[in-house]
Amino acid sequence: MKRYTRTGDKGETSLIGSRVEKSHPQIEAMGHLDELNSQIGLAIAHQEDETLRTQLTKVQHDLFDLGSELMYAEAPPKMVDLSIVTELERWMDEWEESCPDLVRFILPGGSVAASSLHVARAVCRRVERDLAALGVADRQLPYFNRLSDYLFTVARYANVVAGVPDQEYARGAAVFKPKRKKE
Repeated sequence: MKRYTRTGDKGETSLIGSRVEKSHPQIEAMGHLDELNSQIGLAIAHQEDETLRTQLTKVQHDLFDLGSELMYAEAPPKMVDLSIVTELERWMDEWEESCPDLVRFILPGGSVAASSLHVARAVCRRVERDLAALGVADRQLPYFNRLSDYLFTVARYANVVAGVPDQEYARGAAVFKPKRKKE
């Protein structure tokens, strides 16, 4: 089977039950979902903790399942059991035990492992906004809302593992000036 079909060469693609322009909001949401899944794949490559890698891989599978509901031009059948939201909450509770108390806003970043998770979190928020605007996947919104919280939590955990403290946000600190070593 050849990888190319040429059916999208004129700017259209297929949903189940319809052909639409590639700029259609539903296709845009599916593209952002693919971007999220790819970003999580990159984040997995940067993680040292095997439990975290396993959980993130499970999330990738969940994203494929949830994305399959977006493939329908009309209201999709309910194919996904959203008990996976509770699973994310349980995982978050476990990871938070290893993180310092959060008393201020923090800047996304730190270690490479944490930074990749923060980028995934930002992309997840975009997917959530897409789904809210579509109005076709309201039942999925709790999952994406919780997933972004989970990605934030595990980004903080990744910094703990790397021995890199979270950088707290400070109003008006437009330029970060690291301390210089005395020569």
